[in-house]
Amino acid sequence: MTVLPDDGFHLAAEFPDATREQWQRLVEGVLSRAGTAAEGPAAEDALTTALEDGLATRPLYTADDAGTLPGPPGFPPFVRGGRPEGTALTGWDVRQHHGGADPRKANEAVLADLENGTTSLWLTVGGSGLPVEDLPAVLDGVYLDLAPVVLDAGAEFEPAARRLLSLYAERDLPPGAAAGNLGADPLGTLARTGTDADPAEALDAAAGLAALCVRDHPRLRALTVDALPYHEAGGTPAQELGASLATGVAYLRTLTAAGLTVDEACSQLEFRYSATADQFLTIATLRAARRLWARVAEVSGAAPAARAQRQHAVTSSVMMTRRDPWVNMLRTTIACLGAGVGGADSVTVLPFDQALGLPDAFARRIARNTSTILLEESHLARVIDPAGGSWYVERLTDELAHAGWEVFQSIERLGGHAAALRSGRLAQDLADSWQARSDRIAKRREPITGVSEFPHLGEQPVHREPAPAAPSGGLPRVRRDEAYEALRARSDAHLAATGARPRVLLAALGPAAAHTGRVTFAANLFQAGGIEPMTRQITAEDAAGALAADGATIACLCSSDALYADQAEAVASALKAAGATAVLLAGKPKGELREDCLRAGVDEFVFAGGDAVAVLSSVLDQMGVA
Repeated sequence: MTVLPDDGFHLAAEFPDATREQWQRLVEGVLSRAGTAAEGPAAEDALTTALEDGLATRPLYTADDAGTLPGPPGFPPFVRGGRPEGTALTGWDVRQHHGGADPRKANEAVLADLENGTTSLWLTVGGSGLPVEDLPAVLDGVYLDLAPVVLDAGAEFEPAARRLLSLYAERDLPPGAAAGNLGADPLGTLARTGTDADPAEALDAAAGLAALCVRDHPRLRALTVDALPYHEAGGTPAQELGASLATGVAYLRTLTAAGLTVDEACSQLEFRYSATADQFLTIATLRAARRLWARVAEVSGAAPAARAQRQHAVTSSVMMTRRDPWVNMLRTTIACLGAGVGGADSVTVLPFDQALGLPDAFARRIARNTSTILLEESHLARVIDPAGGSWYVERLTDELAHAGWEVFQSIERLGGHAAALRSGRLAQDLADSWQARSDRIAKRREPITGVSEFPHLGEQPVHREPAPAAPSGGLPRVRRDEAYEALRARSDAHLAATGARPRVLLAALGPAAAHTGRVTFAANLFQAGGIEPMTRQITAEDAAGALAADGATIACLCSSDALYADQAEAVASALKAAGATAVLLAGKPKGELREDCLRAGVDEFVFAGGDAVAVLSSVLDQMGVA
């Protein structure tokens, strides 16, 4: 290390440290210019963004927020990664999912993926997926010593696992060369199917597979702790964490009761988590999951090296949209980035058309190339835990870990994971979380690009071959776009029946400078419900002609509050006289102006933060759209 001489030129020597109070005073000035009066901590709170689980993102973080930084990567509590080298040597495992039911097509897709960057396979078998007996055909031509196979067979996990193990033997694969996961997850199956069958028999079968793997296949795991059912039912990150911990603890109890040591039992588990387009929450969730599992393994008596959690991250199906599915490429790219930075060992990027049916070859190519570009061109994996040390990420990781631990404890108090599922309490908690999130989506406080924001009514639909039916009977599967998708479906049916979409007249009052902002807002709003906006600059005198010309029965006034005071009453009255069944107004006028508008015949006000789904549904009802 070179020590420079003291030459008297000290950087920042004349600049004293700034205080939080000084920063807050600067924020006060900005807020006051925006019309908000707040002082001190209240000024900071005004810029705080609420998250799920009672968490919040604050506008400023300092070293005081980071708390005690975790240890180095590869050491307990493994917040910074399960291995000292992280993914720096080989990158994360690029795991592609295959869920079709046709063995021939699946084999073609599997080989194409492996030839073009995929490093492991995730196969849905049994039920409506690939037939168990066709596993040899699906894996024909696959070098099983190079490509780990992960099974997802639901209730048929034991026959699927036995068939895969026999395939290894048929191809003379050395026992130590087999890698992947046999996919036993009885509690995950209970969550997805809601079956009333006692999982004890299934847990015993899973324990038998785990003992076999420990004895004969050191690189093969037997059980998956799948947290996706809870995410896909609308759960929060903390609920996903808590449910996964409760499942993992149940499996530890089963495996150790069957004779495995705690270290051996831990080695047989792989945890599967969702990765969303909120990159920081994804990073913090994966880091918190490793910390929490390390704590569980520690109190269970596991050796330090055995406490590291093996993680498989999957881009969220909840965030995928059916309208404008191309935007899903952006969502999955951000999610993949978050999973990689968060330290996931394996990452599955769902194809952008996954919500529409079976992905085509182009979509699978884009999915696997997402990881390839981040690894090979962006060199994302060359830095171990790149988010480590970020005051925001460290604080968020800590807060999320505590929130997830509370959920875990609440499940344990109910008697364990199976009891929490059977009681309906866990399902109700997930439903409550989804209802709260649905309210935010309906009010567009959680915008969905291409759906609730910037929809494109002229977009050509994307068609795909239907996917096999997913398991049903247990926890529901939700999507962020479902409320708006129902509105758009009504519009599509109306278009098919009449040759035109339902229309609304956007009555622009005054010059463009006065009405453009609210015209743009209203057009965006109505298109989110499949309603075609017809914009015209009108006065009270030509209101009737404008309504008739566009074939609309509902109008929405758009202008500034100043022009509303002068013209809204006359134009609204003229529109009602011309036969408008409803007149809406873009904005949220207050006091006397609001009362004047209501007296003139304005039926409803549409504004940012209002319930867009309720308004659009009501408008479609008034238009007679079934």
